[in-house]
Amino acid sequence: QVQLVESGGGSAQAGGSLRLSCAAYGYFDSSYCMGWFRQAPGKEREGVAVIDSDGTRTYANSVKGRFTISKDNAKNTLYLQIDSLKPEDTAMYYCAAVRWLLLHHDLMPQSADFRYWGQGTQVTVSS
Repeated sequence: QVQLVESGGGSAQAGGSLRLSCAAYGYFDSSYCMGWFRQAPGKEREGVAVIDSDGTRTYANSVKGRFTISKDNAKNTLYLQIDSLKPEDTAMYYCAAVRWLLLHHDLMPQSADFRYWGQGTQVTVSS
């Protein structure tokens, strides 16, 4: 069993920054692919940023240049640095993980590809 716990969400002004964290507990190692997804009210859950076990990263087009995903394997922690916040970034952000998934062709994985999920952390951006 793997448990994921997100933190770092909150309210911020447009143009500001936030850093989200996701701590993994239980049986967990660097073989996991991890990612961030978000879901706004009335919309489908979408992939934001993913990093696989080799360190390859994939970003949604809407966040490229503004979001940075990283991980600290020693701490079993995933991060999402969010800069230049926009109101459309407002959503519940979820951390997800799955073993043995490698990224190819800059393709964003789907939420169904991930087995483990956190409860989410809310990000609200005002103009």
